[in-house]
Amino acid sequence: MVESRGTMTALAENLKRLEEAIGQACRAAGRERGEVELMAVSKTYPVETIAEAAGLGLRLFGENRVQEFSSKAGELEGLRRDGAAPVCVHLIGHLQSNKAARAVELFDGIDSVDSLRLAERLNEAAGKLGKRLPVLIEVKLSPEETKAGLEPGSDEAARLLERLPDLEFLETRGLMTIAPWGVAEDVTRACFRSLREWRDKWAAAHSRLKLDALSMGMSGDFSLAIEEGATRIRIGTALFGKRAPWKGGGE
Repeated sequence: MVESRGTMTALAENLKRLEEAIGQACRAAGRERGEVELMAVSKTYPVETIAEAAGLGLRLFGENRVQEFSSKAGELEGLRRDGAAPVCVHLIGHLQSNKAARAVELFDGIDSVDSLRLAERLNEAAGKLGKRLPVLIEVKLSPEETKAGLEPGSDEAARLLERLPDLEFLETRGLMTIAPWGVAEDVTRACFRSLREWRDKWAAAHSRLKLDALSMGMSGDFSLAIEEGATRIRIGTALFGKRAPWKGGGE
C-alpha cells in the first residue's frame, strides 16, 4: 500500500504532479489534455494500490503478465463491474499464443499483439466467450533484442494487417511501441515519430482497420511521446514509485 503523507497519500501527490506534467506537455504540443489517455501500469503492485488509484479517478490499468494478474482479478471484480465508471485492465506485456485463451478471459484488452498466430488464437478465444476484444499491434522500433513486437516492414506484419479486418471478434484500435532504454532524446523522439508514420501509412493502405490509438511513452519519456502524437501513455513509476521485481516466474 502506498504510504500516507498527511491528508494526501503519496499516490495522490504523485498523480497530481503527473497530471500537471501531462497538461504542460499537451499545452507545449498544442493539444488538448483530453486527447491523451493515462494508463496506470500496475504490474507488481497489490490490489489495494489499484483500488486506491481507482478511487482517485484512474480507470485504465496495464498489467504485464497473465499469471500475475490472475491472482488479482477476483478481488478487482467489483471495480470492473461498476456500471457508472468501470475499471478496465489491459495486458501490455508479451503474450505467448498458448496463453491466449486465459488472457481473453482475464483482460479487457490486449495491447501487445505481435503475430498473426496470436491474433487468430485471441479471435478464437474471444468468439467462444462471445466477447469483442480491443487490441493494439505491438511494433518493434528498437534494436534491443529484449524488445517484443512486429518488425514493421516484415512479411509477418503484412500478413497480420491483411488478416485483422476479418477476425470478427477482435477490434483493432491502433499501435503500441516501447522506446529503447538509455538513449539520446532525439533517438527516443524518432522512435515515437516512426510509430506515428507507420500508423499513417498502414491506415491509408488498410481502410478497414481502425488505427487511431498510439500507445507510446512511459514515465521517463511521455512528454516526447505526447509531442509526437501519443493518444495513450503508460505510467508506472511516476505514479506508484519504484516497483519490486516480479518473483512469480513465467508470464
